[in-house]
Amino acid sequence: MKTRKTRKTKGVPDDIDKHVGKQLKSRRVLLGMSQEKLAESVGITFQQVQKYERGTNRISAGRLLKFSKTLQVPVSFFYEGIEEILSGDSSTGKSYGFSDTEQTVLAESLPDDIMSRKETLDLLRSYYSIQDPSMRKMIQKMIKSMASGKIEKK
Repeated sequence: MKTRKTRKTKGVPDDIDKHVGKQLKSRRVLLGMSQEKLAESVGITFQQVQKYERGTNRISAGRLLKFSKTLQVPVSFFYEGIEEILSGDSSTGKSYGFSDTEQTVLAESLPDDIMSRKETLDLLRSYYSIQDPSMRKMIQKMIKSMASGKIEKK
């Protein structure tokens, strides 16, 4: 008796399609672009952009190229971090970075969707709109001191 492969049920988003959609949305929001504006720039409806961002509809190669040009990123941007999905491992593992000792993994202390949240993207956009690098550094120090509950002295 032959075993048949079961086909994916129509309407069920694939993990890869969801990931590509999240990347699409995060870049669009980071640039401060509306779904309507993005849709207009690639010649589709904003409802279609919504479906892409949710991973409900798969994005064709040609359309992904149009998105990459409009959003000023390489096509590979949409697939960054996909290795964890393909391997079935969503944890980032331990990383030593520039230190010789084991570090706390950032991903363990942050919510999974933090980089796709509107608040995060708005904060990043505002931060990088500050032209003066020394001012950005001061803001970064202030935020770190507030998060740790102590104020650093110069």
